[in-house]
Amino acid sequence: CAPPAMSRRVVRQSKFRHVFGQPVKADQMYEDIRVSKVTWDSSFCAVNPKFLAIIVESGGGGAFIVLPLAKTGRVDKNHPLVTGHTAPVLDIDWCPHNDNVIASASEDTTVMVWQVPDYVPVRNITEPVVTLEGHSKRVGIISWHPTARNVLLSAGCDNLVILWNVGTGEMLLALEDMHTDLIYNVGWNRNGSLLVTTCKDKKVRVIDPRKQQIVAEKIKPHDGARPIRAIFMADGKIFTTGFSKMSERQLGLWDLKNFEEPIALQEMDTSNGVLLPFYDPDSSIVYLCGKGDSSIRYFEITNEAPYVHYLNTYSSKEPQRGMGFMPKRGLDVSKCEIARFFKLHERKCEPIVMTVPRKSDLFQDDLYPDTPGPEPALEADEWLSGKDAEPILISLRDGYVPVKNRELKVVKKNILDNKPPPGPRRSHSSCNPDLSRPALDEVLEEIRALKELVQAQEKRISDLENKLCQFTNGTD
Repeated sequence: CAPPAMSRRVVRQSKFRHVFGQPVKADQMYEDIRVSKVTWDSSFCAVNPKFLAIIVESGGGGAFIVLPLAKTGRVDKNHPLVTGHTAPVLDIDWCPHNDNVIASASEDTTVMVWQVPDYVPVRNITEPVVTLEGHSKRVGIISWHPTARNVLLSAGCDNLVILWNVGTGEMLLALEDMHTDLIYNVGWNRNGSLLVTTCKDKKVRVIDPRKQQIVAEKIKPHDGARPIRAIFMADGKIFTTGFSKMSERQLGLWDLKNFEEPIALQEMDTSNGVLLPFYDPDSSIVYLCGKGDSSIRYFEITNEAPYVHYLNTYSSKEPQRGMGFMPKRGLDVSKCEIARFFKLHERKCEPIVMTVPRKSDLFQDDLYPDTPGPEPALEADEWLSGKDAEPILISLRDGYVPVKNRELKVVKKNILDNKPPPGPRRSHSSCNPDLSRPALDEVLEEIRALKELVQAQEKRISDLENKLCQFTNGTD
């Protein structure tokens, strides 16, 4: 007799159902890197189509290493570092509009912006293009504006979010009195008109930075006490990760129009690592990488219930210390690669490639819609004055070729540019000597101090070179 009718589960159609992750071959990894041991929930790694940057252990200060992507294998122990901070580096972020510019945030309360040359320098890079000073406590979060040139956000343990114009070295906006406790993370929406932040006070806030207003907030999107993360989806929804009262890890999807109830809320497991979400708006996939986990779970976000669809899990044996996520234009479209992660171990970095299996060698339009390119859509002052613009998109049909090194020029506003007060012009000789003397002494004193500093550095360099000679002669 016929079996009883079973409710057949309809399998949802999706071109991403079979996405699979694969680590690269051993010789394509980056070996012998002393990854930072600082306890901080940032990803410790930033990548773009040219470079891989990793925060590393360093004595007496803070440093990160920058490697050309192609320079795989064992990293020379004398490979130059970027060293300018006087305390550990907590976060790094490549500029989306210039692949040779990276910002770093540190426990020393400063943010520094660096120009990295296309060639590997001989010595450490010690001079930032600009140092941004405005926080009173350590700075743990930085993030570039997605569409406006030279706009950089930083958030510190002083519960302050600051927006900077890197091109002039100026503070544009300071978002004060909005967060009552430690800020866990900050994310921009697609055109950079809004921010979403999570905070130790258990609130998710949506902020209009230019109006300096909180436009929406949700108390306790997840009931647990551990850190929450939040990111914007391309359509303006908000995706969160957090913990339930029973310490189970959760993910949530929220609509700003009705922030009270989640569109979706799912429990995952009882691990205690904070889940770092990485989002690809082109495929609408969210990848969740827990610090200390050895897996990457990924979900497709759609407009039909249950809205957050589990796709698969990439599993490995070793836990991740941090994770870098390649922008779309850095992927290999000929291999149907839709994401590439850079997983940090204790002493190495292992790229993991996510691929959609396809039989054809032709360009797959449906996998690669036009994606944000390296050109900014706005200047900093246009954005500040209230303009918004969507990212300028490029096609990946013929692959993306990174552009040559472009200098970041910082033009500080010069107080001498201000026009002199109207009145009879006095010749220099009749100038009141008492007015100009202290200023002149100050300048001369500064020049003297700089000369001493240069001499001391030259001596230090020659001492180190002598030591190196002795060492290499000794080992011959």
